[in-house]
Amino acid sequence: MIRRIAALLLLLMNLIQGDEAEVGAADDQTHPAPRDAPVAGCGPLLTNIAPTPRPLRHILFDFVRAHGRTTRAEMGRALGISAASVSAATSDLISEGLLRETPIPPTPESPPPRSSRGRPPVELQVAAEAHHVIGMKLGDQRHTAVLSDFAGRRIAEARLATRPNRKSAAILIAEARALMDHLLTGQGMVRADISCVGVGMAGMVDFTTGDVPWSPMLDSPGTALRARFESAFGLPTFLDNDANLLTLAELWFGGGRSKSDFAVVTIEHGVGMGLVLFNQLYRGARGVGMELGHTKVQLDGALCRCGKRGCLEAYVADYALAREAATALDQHASLSESPLALLEELFAEARRGNEAALSIFRRAGRYLALGLSNVAQIFDPEVIILAGGRMQYDYLYAQEVLAEMQAMTLTGARTPVRIDIHAWGDLVWAQGAVAMALGALTERLLAVPSIRGSAA
Repeated sequence: MIRRIAALLLLLMNLIQGDEAEVGAADDQTHPAPRDAPVAGCGPLLTNIAPTPRPLRHILFDFVRAHGRTTRAEMGRALGISAASVSAATSDLISEGLLRETPIPPTPESPPPRSSRGRPPVELQVAAEAHHVIGMKLGDQRHTAVLSDFAGRRIAEARLATRPNRKSAAILIAEARALMDHLLTGQGMVRADISCVGVGMAGMVDFTTGDVPWSPMLDSPGTALRARFESAFGLPTFLDNDANLLTLAELWFGGGRSKSDFAVVTIEHGVGMGLVLFNQLYRGARGVGMELGHTKVQLDGALCRCGKRGCLEAYVADYALAREAATALDQHASLSESPLALLEELFAEARRGNEAALSIFRRAGRYLALGLSNVAQIFDPEVIILAGGRMQYDYLYAQEVLAEMQAMTLTGARTPVRIDIHAWGDLVWAQGAVAMALGALTERLLAVPSIRGSAA
């Protein structure tokens, strides 16, 4: 249906061929991974801590992928499972093409080889080439995509600039499809080579139904948006909020792999949050929870882009800072090249000691401290990770800001929650979408029903 919309295709061609089209540009080229690259694990490292028991074959597969390579004996010892059970389950996974045996590489500490008719020692790895997935982050100004193998190793990436305005679902889907096709073409692949796609975007995204009741990127509610992506791609597709993607990136590839409970707060064009409980992503009863940016910090306060007043992001997000920057810098926001350009100028002025610029960042930092204190007070996470492109603006997390956050939080005799700052690159969101796709694909291949409220 989308192909028959002539105006849409014309717009899409202009996006790809015009000055904004950055897919495949010199600084955005794809980077094939070397075939002999060391095997590095991905995925949560903690096992058997979820309140709901998981099947043995799933536990063993996840253990292998998380550690990159391991032996049956190591798995048995680490998980407290008998050698016979490990052997039977892993034999099934090998026969299904999900795991493979490889010789254990010699090390300087390895004993000299013995002449023996016994079976040489082997270890298990994920059959990386068995499946491929794509993760996408659809953004306000740029879309990103990552191609990964079944072991979670990045094969290639691509970017596509987009116009920073609300658009129809049809245009958004067409842009995503163009980005996917370019990514695959660069690797000599076609859509049939892909097993699953993960897509993330800002807004209220119902992971279970695939509906998007509200998004700052769409000009109207996206009913059955996941199904429309699936129809356009011709592939199984999963859709989630972009803050959940960043949280999955931390859980699968970052500092959260060995943590049971942590929160991720993102500051970009909006303010988002993801929560991990029992080493699993928590989405809430209806799949649209953790909207920290739309918690209220001021009655009848500043207008948020969601249409409500007093939301946290109306004081902390890009557009909120740009709104005040236009006044401080004696510019009209609509005349500026972009909100990001205004922010860069505001930050530079603050560095030069401009008191008006400094006051804007200080005020935003105080509101952020209030939001973080609420997160610590309600969820009591082991750590709160601050991430996103705005982490370059260190005034938002200056020592006095974090000190005020701790002062607002009632801790009693407990150790205050730790705050970590992670300044990821822009591909981390798409990498989180890869994690979502890998998790969903693994569930399907191992025939284990997904648990409502937990990660796919």
